[in-house]
Amino acid sequence: MHKPLALTLACALMLAGCGGWKQSRVNPSNWFGSSAPAEAPVPANSNPLLPQESNARGLFARPEPKDTSVLVSHVTGMRIERTASGAIIYATAVAARQGAYDVVLRPAEDSDEGVLSFDFRVVYPEDGTPTGSEFSRTIHAARTVTNQDLAGIRTVRVNGAENSRESRRR
Repeated sequence: MHKPLALTLACALMLAGCGGWKQSRVNPSNWFGSSAPAEAPVPANSNPLLPQESNARGLFARPEPKDTSVLVSHVTGMRIERTASGAIIYATAVAARQGAYDVVLRPAEDSDEGVLSFDFRVVYPEDGTPTGSEFSRTIHAARTVTNQDLAGIRTVRVNGAENSRESRRR
């Protein structure tokens, strides 16, 4: 009974002696002063919301990947649903063979005035895959567009390799 009491008393005295640790120069939290507000340097002609791209590549940087995507075989359906900030474009297509992945509705490079055009693109595996049933080759994609993107647009078009689907504004 006397040993635990003596040990507790010794620990209490040691802790009491550490009261100066907070102001000590040995304490790493005292090595720098407290922070103060400062202006962030902003380079001229830059948008702080967009990341700055650099052409500098590291020694171990991977090369830019090649775009191996192709247009999907046949676009079977498209619908547009309005949202508070714009619209969502849903598209359904049938791929030429099974295994299509990395499905995307990418803005088309050539589009007419008043037409918002998208290419339905997919990537196929390098190895051969079976054709399979139409159900197993059906793929879906969606893309969000803002009200600013839709300003002045009368027609939305989704392009495939064999056909296109479009929807006109009422």
